[in-house]
Amino acid sequence: MAVLVTPVRSKSELRAFVNFPWTVYRGDPAWVPPLTSEVRKLLAPTHPFHRHAETELFLARRDGRVTGRISACVNRAHLAVHDDGAGFWGFFECGDDPESAAALFDAAGRWLAERGMRTMRGPCSFSTNEECGLLVEGFDRPPTFMMPHNPPRYAALVEGCGFAKARDLWAWFVDRPAFSPPEKMWRVANRMREREGITVRPVDMSRVDRELQLLREVYNGAWQKNWGFVPMTAEEFDVVAADFRRIVRPELLLFAEVQGKPAGFSLSLPDYNFILKKLNGSLFPFGWLTWLLNARKIPGIRYITMGILPEYQRRGIDAIFYLETMERGLALGYQWCEMSWILEDNAVMNNTIEAFGAKRSKVYRLYERPLAQPSGG
Repeated sequence: MAVLVTPVRSKSELRAFVNFPWTVYRGDPAWVPPLTSEVRKLLAPTHPFHRHAETELFLARRDGRVTGRISACVNRAHLAVHDDGAGFWGFFECGDDPESAAALFDAAGRWLAERGMRTMRGPCSFSTNEECGLLVEGFDRPPTFMMPHNPPRYAALVEGCGFAKARDLWAWFVDRPAFSPPEKMWRVANRMREREGITVRPVDMSRVDRELQLLREVYNGAWQKNWGFVPMTAEEFDVVAADFRRIVRPELLLFAEVQGKPAGFSLSLPDYNFILKKLNGSLFPFGWLTWLLNARKIPGIRYITMGILPEYQRRGIDAIFYLETMERGLALGYQWCEMSWILEDNAVMNNTIEAFGAKRSKVYRLYERPLAQPSGG
């Protein structure tokens, strides 16, 4: 039977879109089911992301059976910053079915081209502020919190549909025995603290609203020149912040100040995938109990993001953040840390991470292909 791709329109089709990964990953020990409530929240038209973006969801079917899914997105906030004509695809899942994959990409590509996009890039679900990248190396370990996972065969499916590499995103791993920053790194970090007047402190939860506002300002200011970066609106950040209030460990959300002025931040979180693996997509009816019983058993952390304002970069603050985070994480009893993701061409960060014993553990790839413009367009 031929493959039929249609946009999601009904509640039952949305349910099929959200639940399809359980078909793909049945029997995959590395897969961590997402909370379906969180997926639905991001897909809902009421999510603030959709105030500056247009999105479409597609399902592929063969003989009435769902064989794949994909999203297409025109993110006006991205276009305002980069003006590169890039539209995005994401939420891609597919059986071992090249015909379904090709039909999904063609449907998403036509939809993007009709809206004036010249390139389709992904996977991004929906932007670089959420999950992005296709895993192409490092299938031996499960993903960490808020990082994607996919079968090894996906790279061949995507490349077979005409996509080429745009950028690689790297993940680094270091455990307690391997953490061995050279003595010189400690000396340089301490000298920079004294010379530049750098202080590092954890988040003050007694004034958390003010702290989170500071984090957003630094995040948007620090990353503005990074490839693919899109600043978060205040409304988008409020949604993220509401979630982070419940899961952040104050010892692992750090702020740097230089001569008393805000200079940067660093955020790590416990690897909550340790718990999500046990929940199978739902917090009900006993998920919260599972969460409470297992929160202190989480073995490692994910170093999610760091932002340093441009005027304070190249002063050693990044190394200070890494050292502080690892020391604090080890003191809290965590056994390992994954730092992800880092752009492959960010030599400063990658070299600093490697210097204290970390090994590159995973590679995620962003792909793109040009779009044919509609006739007469």
